[in-house]
Amino acid sequence: MPFDSRQFLANLTQAPGVYHMLDDQGDTLYVGKAKRLKARLASYFRGTLNAKTQAMVSRIADIQVTVTRSETEALLLEQTLIKELRPPYNILLRDDKSYPFVFVSDRHPYPALEYKRARRRHGDGRYLGPYTSSGAVRESLSLMQKIFRIRNCEDSVFAHRTRPCLQYQIQRCSAPCVGYISETDYRRDLEHAVMCLEGKSEAVTRELTDAMERASQTLAFEEAARLRDQVQQLRQLQQRQFVDTEGGDADVFALASRPGAQCISVLAVRQGRLLGARHHTPGNGLDLAPEALLDDFVSQYYLGQGREIPREVITTHTLPDPNVLESALSTRAERRVRVTHSVRGHRSQWLELARTNAEQHLASQLANQGELDRRFATLQDALELSEMPERLECFDISHSQGEATVASCVVFDRNGPRKSDYRRFNIDGVSAGDDYAAMRQALERRFRRLAEGEGATPDILLVDGGKGQLNQARDVLAELGLARIRLLGVAKGTTRKAGLETLFLETVDRTLDLDATSPALHLVQHVRDEAHRFAITGHRTRRDKTRRSSTLEGIAGVGPKRRRELLRFFGGLQGVKQASREELARVPGISSALAETIHRALHG
Repeated sequence: MPFDSRQFLANLTQAPGVYHMLDDQGDTLYVGKAKRLKARLASYFRGTLNAKTQAMVSRIADIQVTVTRSETEALLLEQTLIKELRPPYNILLRDDKSYPFVFVSDRHPYPALEYKRARRRHGDGRYLGPYTSSGAVRESLSLMQKIFRIRNCEDSVFAHRTRPCLQYQIQRCSAPCVGYISETDYRRDLEHAVMCLEGKSEAVTRELTDAMERASQTLAFEEAARLRDQVQQLRQLQQRQFVDTEGGDADVFALASRPGAQCISVLAVRQGRLLGARHHTPGNGLDLAPEALLDDFVSQYYLGQGREIPREVITTHTLPDPNVLESALSTRAERRVRVTHSVRGHRSQWLELARTNAEQHLASQLANQGELDRRFATLQDALELSEMPERLECFDISHSQGEATVASCVVFDRNGPRKSDYRRFNIDGVSAGDDYAAMRQALERRFRRLAEGEGATPDILLVDGGKGQLNQARDVLAELGLARIRLLGVAKGTTRKAGLETLFLETVDRTLDLDATSPALHLVQHVRDEAHRFAITGHRTRRDKTRRSSTLEGIAGVGPKRRRELLRFFGGLQGVKQASREELARVPGISSALAETIHRALHG
């Protein structure tokens, strides 16, 4: 089947990331990065391509994407994957010389921290990196030389010095060229600098703090003062760091599930750097809970496949018995392995990134045209329709104890969600919590327009709710002369578990029994869940807007400028409410008459 670019792009994110173009054998044709994945990939399917690119696009059978947090992270991941996969169409392979390294020689008694670009790494020392920004590398080297006084001169200059240079005079070098520091002490300072470049500045700070206390106890006050200055400079450096990569070796597992489908994304992070992502779509024939499914998957991933085990395994769900898995992984790795789902800081960012990737891959999987056609065809058979349905609409109601009631209408066609036709209805004039009246109002507003010739007619109207909602829908359609529209009520089961819904066909006396594995039921659940999500989003937006709005906004004569003056004068809305008429009149721009109006509006 030809690759359906239109369907693929319709469900693609605009986030930065990396994309893999695959042929019909599953082999990688091309790996690229994008600041906005949707915009970049859309450019491949326009008519203005050169012959070589057209030839590559004609071979595409699938495209897999990995969402990243930034374009810089996407660039690093792209280069890692190109070197690993060597795709045939990545003819301009970027080599390591595109990136700067920090080099530490192991052939000199007093090595310098050197800025170096290397085509390939030789066995002559340590290479830290690669880094994406040469400016950031030079700034880091300058900081390390300032804090730890590491030399930055060439070896030829070092060998011919007979007295300290200016760097020593300004306390940017410890003058190893003339023996002002021992080799042991210099190596210690150099190792501290390297640890900081590797993201281990907190450990260095602890070591220096301990050394400072020992120096003060032995009355070596000058040495203690020097160490104190280093600790203070390191603390300032730590405040400037954006991401702490200490202990950053982890695999992150995120499970996303929808009716009839699930995806588990695995992100590999080593030394705080994202190396890649893999997406898996395991079956769930036993209808396991998400926690149990993820537990089985992680166990098989490591113990059944012989993969490298990192120091930390992070999951989106709480596993049933993480201690058992942790013990098994620790035994296999012969070191401590931590299994957790509760993380903070940069680890929570990794977890959120994995979750985003799983949701994105699952959405692409569900939007696959072959899968959609199968679901629609199964629904046609289940409802005994003469033709395959082309348009489904679903309504749902959302509120918080009757507050800010919102109705949603979502539309699906043969290509999946048709978001341009989604609608929300703010419900007013009904009793708080009266879902039946709210459903009736939303349906009347939508289908009255249809009766007047405005809008497209759905083949099937789904109503999320029980018998009462279905009866309201049937009455509205009958009153507007639209009884030809097929009705389907979706009521949650007693346990509210997916697969146990009760489906009412046309009337509350006629139910439709579908197996929990039926693609038709999965389609109904998908549409219902989307209506629910859309309704909740609208309700929260309306509720939050109401709660954020000031009670001063509805008072005649009180515009934005006067509201600001009132709030500034009294220190907030509470102070305004407590003010008397006379106090209100003291505010610049508030007359006695307006003060009376404001006081009456606030107090009745």
